[in-house]
Amino acid sequence: MAQTAQGAVAGMSVGANDIAGHEFLAFKLGQEEYGIDILKVQEIRGYEAVTRIANAPEFIKGVINLRGIIIPVVDMRIKFNLGTPVYDQFTVVIILNISGRVIGMVVDSVSDVTTLSPEQVKPAPEMGTAFNTDYLIGLGTIDERMLILVDIDKLMSSSEMGLIERLAA
Repeated sequence: MAQTAQGAVAGMSVGANDIAGHEFLAFKLGQEEYGIDILKVQEIRGYEAVTRIANAPEFIKGVINLRGIIIPVVDMRIKFNLGTPVYDQFTVVIILNISGRVIGMVVDSVSDVTTLSPEQVKPAPEMGTAFNTDYLIGLGTIDERMLILVDIDKLMSSSEMGLIERLAA
C-alpha cells in the first residue's frame, strides 16, 4: 500500500520525499480545511483593522504596520469567492515570509500543526476547486479530516497575486 501511495504522489509536482515529515499549519477558509508548510509561517495574529489602499483589488484588504514594516494583507476568502467574509474573534492573519517578502493572509481560523507521512498525502483530483489546481500539492488525510495542501509560494507569487509586491513597495 505504501508503494501505491508513493507512486501516486510521485506524479505530483512535489514528490513524496519533499512532503514526508513536513509540518503543515491547518486553517479554515469557509467549510474547507487547508494546509500550508509551517516553515513559511512567520507568526499568527488576530485580525485587526487594515489601512485600505485606493484602487487595490477587493481581495487585498490593505496594509498593516507590523513592528515598523508595512505589509499587504490578502483576504483569501474574498480571493476564492467563499461568500461574504465575517470578521470575528476566530478570524486570524497568518503572516507569511515567502522569498523574503512578508505578506498577511486572512483566514477564518487556524486549528493545529500536523505532520503528514507520504501515505497520508494523496494527489489532488482533476476537478474544480476553489482555485487553480496548479497551487495544490495534494490532499492530506488524517482520520476523517482532509487538508487541501497548498503551495503557498506558487499561489502568492502568481501573476494575480503579483500585485502584492507593487502595493507593498
